[in-house]
Order: sequence, then C-alpha cells, then structure tokens
Amino acid sequence: MLRPAFAAAASSSKRCFSTTARANAVNSHIGREPIVIPPSVTIQQNASTLAISGPLGATHLPIHPFVSLAFSTDKQNRNQVAVSIEDGEIKQQRQMWGTTRTLLANAVTGMSEGFKVSLHLVGVGYRVQIEADPRPREGMSGQRLNMKLGFSHLVTVPIPDYIKAEVPFATRIDLFCTDKQKLGQFAADVRKFRKPEPYKGKGIFVGKEQIRIKNVKKR
Repeated sequence: MLRPAFAAAASSSKRCFSTTARANAVNSHIGREPIVIPPSVTIQQNASTLAISGPLGATHLPIHPFVSLAFSTDKQNRNQVAVSIEDGEIKQQRQMWGTTRTLLANAVTGMSEGFKVSLHLVGVGYRVQIEADPRPREGMSGQRLNMKLGFSHLVTVPIPDYIKAEVPFATRIDLFCTDKQKLGQFAADVRKFRKPEPYKGKGIFVGKEQIRIKNVKKR
C-alpha cells in the first residue's frame, strides 16, 4: 500500500500526464499557423464555400460548418487569416483542421503566384517537344508533349487547358498551374511513362527527385 505522500504524488503525476495528452490531442501544429494574405488576394466566406480570387484567377474551396476563419493583421501590418474548429474532441474536426488550412494556403498561393515544377528526361536519346495536337479534345489546350523515351514508338501526352507547359531544352519540361493538386497529378501522369529505374538512373524525374543507384553484381 502506498504512503499518503507517494499516493498524492502518483495521483498528481497521473493528472498531469492526462492533461498533457488531452492538450496534444486537440492541437494541430499545421492548423494553428496563420496564413498571410497578399494584398492582391481576397477571401470571401459563404455558407459552405470560400471564394478566393487573385491576379491569376478565382477558385472555390468547400468548407465544413464547424470550421471558422478569423481575419487579423500581424506585426508587419500584413493581413492574415487563422483557421479554427469548434470542438477538437471530435475526430472529423481534428482531421479537417490542418487539411482546411493547407488547402486554403495552397489556394492563396495559386491565385497569387501559382505553382511550378520541372520534369527532367534522363537517358540516351530521350527528347521532348511540344506540338499541335491533331485531335484536339474538350478540356485540352490543343497541344501535346511528343516524347522519345527509348521505346520503338513515340509517346504523346495531351496538355490540359489548365496546364501551361514549356520546353526550354530538349530534355526538360516546365509546367505551371494555379492548382497544386492538378499540377502534381499531371506531372505524375507524364512520369509514369518512364519511371526512374535504379540501375542506370534513366527515366523522367520530377523536380529535384533523386533515386539510389543499385550496384550490379558481376559474375
């Protein structure tokens, strides 16, 4: 049986541990960070959506009713917005706290600056060029990527209308889009035609992607 002093200390330590665990459970390191809003971007909150507009266009972001926004200014007199939720004990609200903050930050950046990524074609004879698409379709820009990737045939990829593509060199593709998710998805669709392989280091690399080269065992 514990002595009174030790029993009190044990109960106190249990209470402290429980309080700390409870605080960490309802805290979001991503969700609590405020988002700086450039002067050229405006945010309007409706019942279930957020309207974000800027010099590069406008977009809408769905928002749950338990998510609220607080607009303020920081020490540098810049406009900012903080995302919060009603009840951190509810699992769905905890999950959407950081997600909503990230989606809103990406929308603000997309409407003000946009997102860029470069694809690098690494391999002997690998080449790419942009040409007119002979079969233009709805939702496409009328252009396509024509790539030589070591196959016996050419690989062509239609460029969507929301993607701006440039080929400054025969082995590099520069992509630009106001939507980070759509940009990453299109880059992944192009990459899948020749994924980087670990033996000769050939393939289509996205951004600063690197792979670990494997040593080939010699007989």
